[in-house]
Amino acid sequence: MNAILEHTAHIETSSHPRLHALSTSALHTLYQHRVMSTAQLRRLLTPAAQRPVYLLRKLNELKDMGLLAQVRAKSHWGGANIVQQPFLWFLTEAGAEVVEEAGELVTRPYRVTPESVASTRQAHTLAVNEAGLAFVEHARRLAHECGPLDWTPEVAHRIRDGQRRFEDDHVIADAVLRYVHLERGRRTMFNLFLEIDRGTMTTARLAAKITAYGRLYEYVPQHPDRSRRSAAATRPAWQYTYPVFPRLLVILDADRRSARRSLAEQLAARTEDLYSLTRADPRLMRLASQMSIGVTTLQHLQERGPFEPIFTPLLRGTPEARPAPTDVFLRPPRPTAGSGTVGGGSSAPARAAVTATTSVPGARVPANAKAPR
Repeated sequence: MNAILEHTAHIETSSHPRLHALSTSALHTLYQHRVMSTAQLRRLLTPAAQRPVYLLRKLNELKDMGLLAQVRAKSHWGGANIVQQPFLWFLTEAGAEVVEEAGELVTRPYRVTPESVASTRQAHTLAVNEAGLAFVEHARRLAHECGPLDWTPEVAHRIRDGQRRFEDDHVIADAVLRYVHLERGRRTMFNLFLEIDRGTMTTARLAAKITAYGRLYEYVPQHPDRSRRSAAATRPAWQYTYPVFPRLLVILDADRRSARRSLAEQLAARTEDLYSLTRADPRLMRLASQMSIGVTTLQHLQERGPFEPIFTPLLRGTPEARPAPTDVFLRPPRPTAGSGTVGGGSSAPARAAVTATTSVPGARVPANAKAPR
């Protein structure tokens, strides 16, 4: 049996028979990630299988039990004919209740419906899945730890007090991903904020969302009763959730149907605009030494992986001396003697990815390790 499934608990309730481990994994995965295609489920749950024959048998069994439902993907997910579109799977109300009764996952308040699956966010949801899958697949290849449930979509974080619209008081990460990097017996655990941009919003709006993460970094919740506020109430809200502030990765997946510019041109222009807009924000520039933000493409993430120099750091360097691409750790380049670098630029030796044995700013490290600089 695939290693992913060996330690997965079975689900057994009074109203449903004991389920196979693969069926249980499918229910858990769809509960957390809402919607997935057959191909995405195969890559996540049965990666050794060339074809999803056995997986489809289990999915259809769950469908016959009333725990799963399926619809055809919209045409923008590949192909022109509706018959050629892949099936998308999601939990029914009964399926969600079975998962919640088992009590093994954090309860999510939403419910997926055929209408929500068919909404305009379908392609975005599938792209978030692809980003999470890229981390999982490279973790397998590198013997790191990142599994099917190690990213959570649409995680809301409050960024100011008040009772305004939810969107005004919160920044909602497309996903929060947990990863454990293993090398030479050392475990480096870190969290990532993922923002997936498919070119459906303006660059200014995307930059505004990045700016909201700066507000999250500084947001300190206040007790509504001023008399009960203490002098110690200066702890930022994110510290109650994360040991260190997660790195923010902006993953670009431009519209491949555009005939005006090539995909590479679209993505390069988007990265250049984000670099300029984020540098123009006073809050982000003030926090440049505390926050790490990188931009890459979904294609680079899938093909090369997060530990190759595929990320363009924002908030560093100058337009004249741009920082070199780096890996997911987004470390600032190390100055070298006689390098003559200016404004955060990087010399040739600094362009290489730094090994994980170095202390990683923004990552949890063992107690006996040196503190990050």
